[in-house]
Amino acid sequence: MVRLGAALAAAALLASCASMSEKECLSADWHDQGYRDGRNGQSLSRIEDHREACAKVGVAPDLAAYKAGRAKGILEYCTADNGVREGRRGASYRNACPPELEGRFLDHYRAGKRVYDAEQRVNNLDSRARDLQRRLEKEKDDDKRKRLRQELRDLDWSLRNARNDVYEAERRLRY
Repeated sequence: MVRLGAALAAAALLASCASMSEKECLSADWHDQGYRDGRNGQSLSRIEDHREACAKVGVAPDLAAYKAGRAKGILEYCTADNGVREGRRGASYRNACPPELEGRFLDHYRAGKRVYDAEQRVNNLDSRARDLQRRLEKEKDDDKRKRLRQELRDLDWSLRNARNDVYEAERRLRY
């Protein structure tokens, strides 16, 4: 009984990983699916995920329609503005852009990613500072309190530098 439960759970987990549901496979507009995948920055190899998911219900993707749709969608994804957006949200780049669009996209993506990384550093330092402050408030030993205060001062300096890094990264985005 335990094995059956584990097998069912594993099957459900695998099914949830499929790129498309059975219903989606049976009613797929492959041009539209390609367009959506392109617009979302999926690489062309995404069609293989769809092929695998849909083979279970006897559906084969229309490769020509998918590629035509993806070619239109990828034009919307591989823009400078979207590169900044993707970088700022910390998304990973999946090497989806064609060579003629990739350079400009990546330049802007990297600039956005620098802002994201700097903001993450500030958030991590803020979290550490709050944790140290809580520890300081609870600590009774004077020597330990003194060390915690020094650690907070050092952290404050790092936090100031990290905030400057965010400012500089955002400033570079505007130029």
